[in-house]
Amino acid sequence: MSFVTKDLLINFLFILLALFLVQMFYLIKYAKKIHWWKDRYIAVFPILAITFCLLFPVNGAYVPDDYRMDLRRIPYILGTLYGGWPLGSLLFVFILLLRLLIGGYDVGFLSTLIALPILSIPLFFITKYFLNFSLKNRIIVSTCLSIIGSLLAMLVSIFVLHVTSIPISVWVQFAILDVAGMFVITILWEAIRANLLVLQRLMKAEKLEIVSHLAASISHEVRNPLTASRGFMQMLQEDEKEPAKKRYISIAINELDRAKEIIDDYLLFANSAPERNEKMNISEEIHHVTHIMTPLANMNGVAIDFTFDEEVKCFVMGERRKLQQCLINLFKNSIEAMQNGGTLTIKVGKEGGAVIVDIIDTGCGMTQEQINRLGEPYFTTKEKGTGLGTMVSFSIIHYMKGKVSVSSVKGKETCFSLEFPLCE
Repeated sequence: MSFVTKDLLINFLFILLALFLVQMFYLIKYAKKIHWWKDRYIAVFPILAITFCLLFPVNGAYVPDDYRMDLRRIPYILGTLYGGWPLGSLLFVFILLLRLLIGGYDVGFLSTLIALPILSIPLFFITKYFLNFSLKNRIIVSTCLSIIGSLLAMLVSIFVLHVTSIPISVWVQFAILDVAGMFVITILWEAIRANLLVLQRLMKAEKLEIVSHLAASISHEVRNPLTASRGFMQMLQEDEKEPAKKRYISIAINELDRAKEIIDDYLLFANSAPERNEKMNISEEIHHVTHIMTPLANMNGVAIDFTFDEEVKCFVMGERRKLQQCLINLFKNSIEAMQNGGTLTIKVGKEGGAVIVDIIDTGCGMTQEQINRLGEPYFTTKEKGTGLGTMVSFSIIHYMKGKVSVSSVKGKETCFSLEFPLCE
């Protein structure tokens, strides 16, 4: 085995080390409840790996002292693809500064200064769509970008900077290990992402289970005294003559009603599994719910646009009352997100063996962090919300064997896409 292969394999091991260190820190973050860590692992992995690669490049007789051959492009490409252009820009500057600091303004730095921006053009363009690709296509794209990066490094060095002391055989070894390394690291990165996603879902499921037990144990006991208290308040309001006291009693009744709504949400969540499954035309159910929500939409200056093909029958299995409650919660959230008015667009269609319902509002939008926390107990983007409505809706969709995906542009729009199994 040549010294080039040995040194590049050491580079590869350093990339693996950075990858597993980040996974370890992420697990510690969940175990110790370290909130500041959040999603910073996406940035820490490439920064660590790039630093290791630049500090331990290929050394030998065939590589000039003013030229550094290493695998820094692997973490740069992956960090940009998975972290987006902001992280890519940070890594771009980091590579140039660290390379200048370590080796100075030499031929190797000039090679990086020319090749890296050229590689970054397709890289920054693809990163916008990369996470929407299938797993297979993500692996193919990252590997192809690695091939482009290796070719650029060789062509720029030989034909632009006239670095002719490095034999073609060394460049071939470098390209093979660079591409193979990218292939392996991408697969490992995808596996780690999948494990972390399972961990997030597990923790969310534990929270929901606690809330479910709490709801089942105390909701009935709390609702009964609230109902009695409301009745006595109404009697006092009818007998009271002073306007100020009547207003105070009215406020108390409204707050009791709000408490009852929260308890009803708890009860619905605790019993969100369908009790009486039936075949329903989801277009008819949405049409019914839009009539219910029209007064609230008018109060908020929101127009409801419901689009569906009457000839296409979209049947699903579930409990009618709970499906309607799920849609009411989601429509209400969308309407209230449009504080200055707007349009609530609802689309229904078929895709393969599934019924797709898109709920699109032109409201304030959400950040990716807010989207990730949707459905958690007590998480809400509203000032006076509890988050229970969304939690209940997601639970009902889950029991109907459906899926929810959310996309949003902050300050522009949000789309809730519901997918249910088609019932023929």
